[in-house]
Amino acid sequence: MEVRTRFAPSPTGFMHLGGLRTALYNYLFARKLGGKFILRIEDTDQERFVEGATEVIYDTLRSCGMNWDEGPDVGGPCGPYIQSERKALYLPYAEELVRRGRAYYCFCTKEELDERRKAAEARGEVFKYDKHCLHLSPEEVRRRLDAGEPYVIRQNVPQEGESSYHDLVYGDITMPNDTLDDMVLIKADGMPTYNFANVIDDHLMGITHILRGMEYLSSTPKYNMLYSAFGWEIPQYIHLPTVMRDAKHKLSKRDGDAYYSDFAEKGYLTEALINYLALVGWNPGDDREFFTMQELTEAFDVKGLNKAPGIFDIEKLTWFNAHYIREMPFEDYLAKAAPWFDRVFGDMDRKPDYRRLAELMQGRTEVFSRIPDAVAFLRCRPSFGPELYFNKKMKTSAETAPAALELVIPVLEGIGEWKEDVIHDRVMEAIAAAGMKNGAVLWPMRIALSGLESTPGGAFEIAYLLGREETLLRLRDALETLKKG
Repeated sequence: MEVRTRFAPSPTGFMHLGGLRTALYNYLFARKLGGKFILRIEDTDQERFVEGATEVIYDTLRSCGMNWDEGPDVGGPCGPYIQSERKALYLPYAEELVRRGRAYYCFCTKEELDERRKAAEARGEVFKYDKHCLHLSPEEVRRRLDAGEPYVIRQNVPQEGESSYHDLVYGDITMPNDTLDDMVLIKADGMPTYNFANVIDDHLMGITHILRGMEYLSSTPKYNMLYSAFGWEIPQYIHLPTVMRDAKHKLSKRDGDAYYSDFAEKGYLTEALINYLALVGWNPGDDREFFTMQELTEAFDVKGLNKAPGIFDIEKLTWFNAHYIREMPFEDYLAKAAPWFDRVFGDMDRKPDYRRLAELMQGRTEVFSRIPDAVAFLRCRPSFGPELYFNKKMKTSAETAPAALELVIPVLEGIGEWKEDVIHDRVMEAIAAAGMKNGAVLWPMRIALSGLESTPGGAFEIAYLLGREETLLRLRDALETLKKG
């Protein structure tokens, strides 16, 4: 048997991280077992459809390295792969269920349902459709259909007994039938509901394993009743733990941590995000943390999936991202970093040497979006207090700093070719000739140039990046401020 999995998102906006992880696990499972990974667009809810969202799904999956074997844009033997283009398929199946007594026409209006829902809430009960229209005579149903009354088709779920199935993660699941509602299969607009269309499509597309969120655990018995009503083989289920921000909160759009695009815009690397996301709810069974997509494919096993929700720790993701950035080829890092440098220096006549700045920044970059703040001191002259000159290790203070600056300013004024190695050699020669300690001069110099205790590079690198004019302006300003006390 060929393994066939599917990812079936709704085109309602950006790609949620929970959905992206579901796609990833479907992809890995199929690839591990030499099967097929199918992409299907479930757009039956036209009210929530967002223009352009289907292209976002394509772009996101491809940028993450998850290419599908069958789908809307690549074709395949089971197309079309967009549900709205399959609309004509679903009604005949629903009508067949009606003939078999496993579904029925419902003519209840929205107002009638709302009234019954309110009455149930007043009694402290959870509303469930009461099978009102199930008891209409065939003649009454035909009369109302012929009259053109709006209707839906509902599943006829038995109210006695229990329904059980086996999940490869959560084990045996049993639900009392009287807790299941008669879900709508065909809506008043003729479109199938998600619940109905996904069963029909999964069967017609030969899906053998369904990997989806654990929120569908309680709905699965109703799906299995549909499979059984048609005499179809039921696929194997693998329900996945929820992706959470912490033990109590889901990822949210408001907090900017719900969508793939949120992290892409912040400058997280896709490779780092996919690597980390794979581990949110799954364990490879050893101590490994870093995986390529091929290594994830080889390691992925359903036995490693957790039952408990997976916590998406942004700090841990950031740690992963920093590792991936450090391991990038330098030219790739420079290409990624340059647009972030431009946000700070793009409109300047004299920009810092981006290549040198990138060399200094690569080992310090955790997330690309943090680059502008880290390098902004090279554009904006710093404002800081004299306490920054104090360094116990270097034995410096605001009182000792003037001597250091008075030493380096004339040295720098005398340099003809403003190169980093020249700056280094001239200043170091002057320090040695003056009999001073290196730190006693270089710490005040760095503070005067940057106004920061931690910088990419030291005094020489900063001076080179600033250029002669700006370096001397900052040093003279700092010296004058110190003398004024």
